[in-house]
Amino acid sequence: MLSKSESHTSWQESVISSTWLTYILEEWTGVEYHYLYYIGFIWCVLNIIFFAPFLIFISGSCFINLLLHIYKKKNGLDEDFSNKSWDNGRFMVASILNMCGKLGNGYELHGIEKIPEGPGLIVYYHGAIPLDYCFFISNLYIQTGRLCYSAVDRFFAKLPGGSREAFFSDENYNLLWGNRKGFAQVAIDAKVPIIPLFTQNIREGYRTFGKIGFFRWFYERSRVLLIPGYGGFPVKLRTYVGDPIPYDPNITATELVEKTKIAIETLRDRHQKLPGSILRALLERFDKHQKED
Repeated sequence: MLSKSESHTSWQESVISSTWLTYILEEWTGVEYHYLYYIGFIWCVLNIIFFAPFLIFISGSCFINLLLHIYKKKNGLDEDFSNKSWDNGRFMVASILNMCGKLGNGYELHGIEKIPEGPGLIVYYHGAIPLDYCFFISNLYIQTGRLCYSAVDRFFAKLPGGSREAFFSDENYNLLWGNRKGFAQVAIDAKVPIIPLFTQNIREGYRTFGKIGFFRWFYERSRVLLIPGYGGFPVKLRTYVGDPIPYDPNITATELVEKTKIAIETLRDRHQKLPGSILRALLERFDKHQKED
């Protein structure tokens, strides 16, 4: 415990340090301290409003990785995550994600029985933050014990990023794939079916300012994602699995892309009221009715 004199000395040192820092900031910026204070406050508020949802998602991912790292060290495991020794760790993470989905968004998964045995490629509508995909793979593992490995944009190898659909689609849930057809070629080469996936209200939980032309212009020229967003709303999320598109040796990648797009849009039109509404999505947390799969 500090004595009274020690507490007083510490307080004086804090005041001196604060005054010195203030002086340095004023010298560097040429702006008086009280203006710097207001600018800093506004900047913090803007960050909380526009970037906090993404930071929370990243923080959650880091927390999950930390848990797995602790589990690995405690059990002396290697990096072979397909090893059975990782089963308890995987179940722990899946259970945490499943609980978050239930509490935060009343998450439901429908049509899991449509996923065929053996390998396949899941293609889904990408929300601003893919919480639904995290909830889906955790539910898939808990219910079936099956693992789902993710294929991501090659841009991830350079910088943390996403896709046009995630950041520039809107409450109309338009699919923004451009001329990309790599996933279709992968399915053809691997001779596996494509399983379409769509989550109701995923765009209402988190939204971005992708409609502002500058952000789209900047992204297309730099591929750097600096698009602010907002959200974290506890909207109702229901993921629907569509009928698999079977492997066809005679189909081209372009044709398969079109078939997949139609399949996802069909799920969207069946299960999503357009345009999306944050208020309606929130009220659906109390609505037990759902459309048939």
